[in-house]
Amino acid sequence: MVQFEVPAIVPADPQANVTDLLADRVKATPQLALFAVPEGEGWRDISAADFEKQVIALAKGFVAAGIEPGDKVAFIARTTYDWTLVDFALFYAGAVMVPVYETSSPSQISWILTDSGAIACISESPDHAARLDEVRSELPLVRSTWEMARGDLDKLVAAGKDVTDDEIQRRRHLANGADIATLIYTSGSTGRPKGCVLTHSNFVELCRNSAKALSEVVAKPGASTLLFITTAHIFARFISVLNIHAGVKTGHQPDTKQLLPALGSFKPTYLLAVPRVFEKVYNSAEQKAEAGGKGKIFRAAAHTAVEHSTLLQDGKKVPFMTKIKFALFDKLVYSKLRAAMGGNVEYAVSGSAPLGPRLGHFFHSLGVTILEGYGLTETTAPATVNLATKSKIGTVGPVLPGVGIRLGEDDEIQVRGINVFKEYWRNPEATAAAFDGDWFKTGDIGSFDEEGFLKITGRKKEIIVTAGGKNVAPAALEDPIRANPIVGQVVVVGDQKPFISALITLDPEMLPTWLANNNLPGDMSLADAAKNPDVRAEVQRAIDHANKSVSRAESIRKFTILDTEWTEASGHLTPKMSIKRNVIMDDFADEIVELYSAPVNTSNVSLK
Repeated sequence: MVQFEVPAIVPADPQANVTDLLADRVKATPQLALFAVPEGEGWRDISAADFEKQVIALAKGFVAAGIEPGDKVAFIARTTYDWTLVDFALFYAGAVMVPVYETSSPSQISWILTDSGAIACISESPDHAARLDEVRSELPLVRSTWEMARGDLDKLVAAGKDVTDDEIQRRRHLANGADIATLIYTSGSTGRPKGCVLTHSNFVELCRNSAKALSEVVAKPGASTLLFITTAHIFARFISVLNIHAGVKTGHQPDTKQLLPALGSFKPTYLLAVPRVFEKVYNSAEQKAEAGGKGKIFRAAAHTAVEHSTLLQDGKKVPFMTKIKFALFDKLVYSKLRAAMGGNVEYAVSGSAPLGPRLGHFFHSLGVTILEGYGLTETTAPATVNLATKSKIGTVGPVLPGVGIRLGEDDEIQVRGINVFKEYWRNPEATAAAFDGDWFKTGDIGSFDEEGFLKITGRKKEIIVTAGGKNVAPAALEDPIRANPIVGQVVVVGDQKPFISALITLDPEMLPTWLANNNLPGDMSLADAAKNPDVRAEVQRAIDHANKSVSRAESIRKFTILDTEWTEASGHLTPKMSIKRNVIMDDFADEIVELYSAPVNTSNVSLK
């Protein structure tokens, strides 16, 4: 059994909790700009000391509102400064945040709040509040709701003025490392989200060790980053806490359409992104060049960039002509892309989905080292990450200090260490199934090279991870679609793709009846039916129904109706009539390629 384990480089402190990370930062550098918020054309800095004052004031408001230590408080909002303000105010009040994705459907909100036992919920906008109101009658435990757009955070602060500082200090010290810090829901194979119990030690120990391992990125004087991935996702949530510990100035931009202008004014030194963001930067640059009649130059520059970076990584000599072309394209192309990202970006941390060597090498030639990593909600985000001093494009890096990874049966990646979650909330069966002793079984398949760099080679579980890093459980979409009378089978696709699509087969037994009932020829062939507009409209209705139960980022955007059926005889179904997903993916690879060959409007697709 292949195993790599790195001991922690920072001594563990079992009594520490997340609030200590902020308190220690304030003590060390009270005037350091820890955040910047948009103001006019620029940004206004907020010091560590001022941030903590705001945190304590809001924490007092929660106390005055009746929030008790250990209470679960749900929070649905976009990625803004207020997100982390609320996060730490709840920590200081002794409460436990239950983040909800801002794109979650009312039914998802209902499940998360019910299962978690949340007694209060904070929403950002009227839209978020409306979705909560839609299922409010299903949530008898929820006794308080606040809407940020109505100024409710300011009202909480005003109501908490009589709560003493001593009470907040008492509450913030109640939790120790083993206690629950947050409850984050992640998609399960059945489609019903499971609550991951992450402890204070998960955050504290991982932050303290990661800050050392990534010191060139986060400990550099003047280090800053602009967060635009949803902070409800563990990836951005961990980084926001790490930045407070390490003293990195953080800005936020929830509207990805405004990302480039924000990068230009904020000028971060490192970025946190999912592969889809890097794809968009590359594709936009290519299309802009094409529109300006310089597409050929851009493609030549991209080819040279990848070739140059690959040669350097492989330790090979760069030919003289390649050096000349690289220098030329650096002036014509690469420098403009660097400027578009603010001009100061040296590193970009990428996770949630595989990046691919082409983009890794391309951005490396721009002067941006992409540090690809690997992790899950259950591992508090990173388990491995490429380091500034130890990096290989095409891998997700070596294990972090305090973390161990082994390859179990079928080369399944298994993790143990300071980052591994405690349990699934109120689900001992799922918890027992997820562990082999103290090793968490990820369901992903990987391999190590001789230096301990991990490469993800497959996915043992069926969860789809889009290019935007969104986890999608196929069953949540497939089951309701399959319930339609004319649908035979359905397979949802979209792994490492920008959006979710579906392959559909028709039910040859039910189809003739449906056709007759809809004044269509009952003897229509499967091939003709697959192209018939009325049939397609009926399938679209089934898909629209399924989409209502999931977030926008999980919804099916395109589908194709196949002119064949899947049977046990064809090799696509098991004797139990379960689909053989891998066989279908291989046999219908061309159809899947076709689904993604034509453009589709994904402007509303979330990057989480």
